[in-house]
Amino acid sequence: MAIPGFLLVLLFLSCSLPALSLYEDQVGLMDWHQKYIGKVKQAVFQTQKAGRKRVVVSTEENVIASLDLRRGEIFWRHVLGATDAIDEIDIALGKYVITLSSEGSTLRAWNLPDGQMVWESFLSGSRPSKSLLFIPTNLKVDKDNVIFVYGNGCLHAVSSIDGEVLWKEFIAKGVEVQELIHQLGSHIIYAVGFDGLSQFVALQINAKNGELLKHESAAFPGGFAGKISSVSSDSFVVSDATHSVLVLVSVKDGGISFQQTRILDLVPDSPGTAVVLPTKLTGIFALKINDLVTFVKVIDEGKLEVVEKIDNGAAVSGAVSFSEGQEAFAFVQNGESKIHLTVKHGLDWSNNLLKESIEMDRQRGVVHKVFINNYLRTDRTYGFRALIVMEDHSLLLVQQGEIVWSREDGLASVIDVTTSELPIEKHGVSVAKVEQNLFEWLKGHMLKLKGTLLLANLDELAEIQRIRLQSSEKSKMTRDHNGFRKLLIVLTRAGKLFALHTGDGRVVWSLLLDSFRKTGQCNSPVGLKLYQWQIPHHHALDENPSVLVLGRCGRSLDANGVLSVVDTYTGKEISSVGAAHSIVQVIPLPFTDSTEQRLHLLIDADQHAHLIPRTHEALSIVQREFGNIYWYSVEADNGIIRGHVLKDNCDLEVSDGYCFNTRGLWSIVFPSESEKIIATMTKKSNEVVHTQAKAMSEHDVIYKYVSKNLLFVANVAPKAIDEIGLLTPEESWLVVYLIDTVTGRILHRVTHHGSQGPVHAVFSENWVVYHYFNLKAHRYEMSVIEIYDQSRADNKDVWKLVLGKHNLTSPISSYSRPEVVTKSQTYFFTHSVKTIAVTSTAKGITSKQLLIGTISDQVLTLDKRFLDPRRTVNPTQAEKEEGIIPLTDSLPIMPQSYVTHTLKVEGLKGIVTSPAKLESTTLIFAYGVDLFFTRMAPSKTYDSLTEDFSYALLLLTIVALLVAIVATWFLSERKELQDKWR
Repeated sequence: MAIPGFLLVLLFLSCSLPALSLYEDQVGLMDWHQKYIGKVKQAVFQTQKAGRKRVVVSTEENVIASLDLRRGEIFWRHVLGATDAIDEIDIALGKYVITLSSEGSTLRAWNLPDGQMVWESFLSGSRPSKSLLFIPTNLKVDKDNVIFVYGNGCLHAVSSIDGEVLWKEFIAKGVEVQELIHQLGSHIIYAVGFDGLSQFVALQINAKNGELLKHESAAFPGGFAGKISSVSSDSFVVSDATHSVLVLVSVKDGGISFQQTRILDLVPDSPGTAVVLPTKLTGIFALKINDLVTFVKVIDEGKLEVVEKIDNGAAVSGAVSFSEGQEAFAFVQNGESKIHLTVKHGLDWSNNLLKESIEMDRQRGVVHKVFINNYLRTDRTYGFRALIVMEDHSLLLVQQGEIVWSREDGLASVIDVTTSELPIEKHGVSVAKVEQNLFEWLKGHMLKLKGTLLLANLDELAEIQRIRLQSSEKSKMTRDHNGFRKLLIVLTRAGKLFALHTGDGRVVWSLLLDSFRKTGQCNSPVGLKLYQWQIPHHHALDENPSVLVLGRCGRSLDANGVLSVVDTYTGKEISSVGAAHSIVQVIPLPFTDSTEQRLHLLIDADQHAHLIPRTHEALSIVQREFGNIYWYSVEADNGIIRGHVLKDNCDLEVSDGYCFNTRGLWSIVFPSESEKIIATMTKKSNEVVHTQAKAMSEHDVIYKYVSKNLLFVANVAPKAIDEIGLLTPEESWLVVYLIDTVTGRILHRVTHHGSQGPVHAVFSENWVVYHYFNLKAHRYEMSVIEIYDQSRADNKDVWKLVLGKHNLTSPISSYSRPEVVTKSQTYFFTHSVKTIAVTSTAKGITSKQLLIGTISDQVLTLDKRFLDPRRTVNPTQAEKEEGIIPLTDSLPIMPQSYVTHTLKVEGLKGIVTSPAKLESTTLIFAYGVDLFFTRMAPSKTYDSLTEDFSYALLLLTIVALLVAIVATWFLSERKELQDKWR
């Protein structure tokens, strides 16, 4: 009975799918996970004597986080949704973090020690407006501390204990509240703002019941612009509509008065737009014109006096109270290799409370924001610490002239990723290095041997794990024979490049691109994108690989472009060019020159194509392949897809041999009243397809249609671009197209009635998988389309192959009408999806796995076999042998299929895959607010030994076999001798 049972177990294991699970001690060996928060917008310090000192911050990535002031570590954090932007934060009652988000619509309280949400209130209103959060000190309504929120045209009073809305006051239509003020000992809230462009409004509201006590307004002929900055409880400063006059507004004795001062009288010879900085200092405000900050003091009778001018792009902090009635604030100036921090007394300008110079890495750029906090020294004097936000979005804490800690939070805003190989390892190892590591090597192997024999104690097991995680082989700066060690070149929204080592995720080098900084030549660089520029191999190994970074100097499509080439080994900028034309589209060409530089076409707003690199060799290559260069463009707003080719050289005022006119080859116009483009997808240009033939059941063969010119297009009904649930199934539909981008021919079209987006798709080999929402079934669905080449169907005849009459080697042209056939299938999928990718391997032999970024910010793997359109409910025996899985209406989700394990890649934006040299393995990098890297084997590691393979046990087995062989030989000889004596 034991033998049939054993065979049954073997049969079950052979039929089961590969399991992608890990043992607990394997986590961290092949993967790493890094947490970030993004560029800080606001910061509130919490430094009470009890508990650990911390600072609560909100960021541009919609993150609210509590950081340790001693080391910069994250105590807790919450990543809000993309549509739930944080407006303001503050601390209430010393124990709650209050956040206002969604343009004043959502108010939340978080427990300060652990970050648990205490309560949440949704605040409705009558119209969109600016949002304000105001938490007064010592103001109670019925023994309850009150939080005041202005948003959506209403002023709300909210209980700080449970979030209950105590009262709501509708502000008159047209009035935009800019400041909320409370005087100690009073039960009146003062609200000041604008009514239209020229009316200044002051409101008095009873804090107990929301009753409007007084409404005052006064007209200013010049009109207002910008924000109101308070200089006292009844005085405010604002600039006029022309930004040439400062208006001091006084609200006293039931009246509103204006006093005007020309900005040129205060700051002569300073062209530029003046901006009033909200420092919230009593009697002092700051005025910023370009890189010059001027501090202005309000003296008797509303006169203004300049007290100091600070240049070099100073950043100014808000005011902080450090003693009874004492205020301080800080400003930071940028130097060549240092930053200069100055803390001044708010009432005594001549007194510098602190003046320090701190060494600063130039790759961090200039200071963007500064927040200060005071602390009590051991000698009972006051000291100050500064939280500084740099141009590259990094965060630093400065105290006593030193950088206490720093965080590379620019990595929370990755916008593009590519990979680069590491240098080849040079032969030869120094004797000193061998002697130095010999003891550690022997110690490590002895520990591993004890672990294998189950003789290691807990400390030794921890040491074994530490040795595994800190293996020198994993983090070496040279290539390995398996291709696991690479550089991840990531580009952030700040215009900074990072090179991350795939072994442990450390930053190898970083570069803040000067070409993309906010200088006079490029005020607001956007549209940053990475392209492979040079990948040396064979005869060009002496050259270092490099990447091309492109962007635009402005949000307009006709803004001039900027190009930069960066060495991926050293992180140095090789060249930088400000293009004299716009860059609307970049076409990487499948050609390289003798130095392995890849050719690109830059399409400008006038539909001219510009060739880079601008060399005679590159020009000769393009001229030789002139008739084989095609590309397409998508105008989603107009519902048009166009095909283009090169025509002739540009006819410009200045002759340019590297510029070409283009010609429209075809166009597809989708009717605007019925369809709107929401998604397009193409295959990777460097994807490797192992074989065009696909073996079917019953010894049949079918050929994949693997043209690189296929484009997937997803259109929806015009109304279906709204959120899910706003339309009925009859009003919504999804139409999918497969289009040849050379001829514009539509090869396949399918309509999903009652469905809508968002659509996420992935295109690989001859198949495309896309995800959408089915309104009829109230569920998400995933559909697959496979396209096959029928023109090769005759090649299934073996005699034609033997006699050489097949057409496998005949040239293929997109202009010959393809004989294609498609197979498709649709399945239910239980998850909402953020992004989809597919594994890629060196030779394309290994089976494919889909990498699905779920709404829970995890990465799920799904075998492509589950999305085979040939699945049936009862597959035949031949189909079972082929590996076809029986059909089910839903796609399975197994817990062990999450490559991120129990971790989350918060704010997941994209997934990038890269093949290793080992055919079984693919490298996976997921990025968002967090970064996650791992490697996986979709078909298991069939071509290598696993990481946890016990070499010690193998050695013991070999020794035992040798001993057994010798013992057996000795016993055999002895027995043979005894037999002869008989």
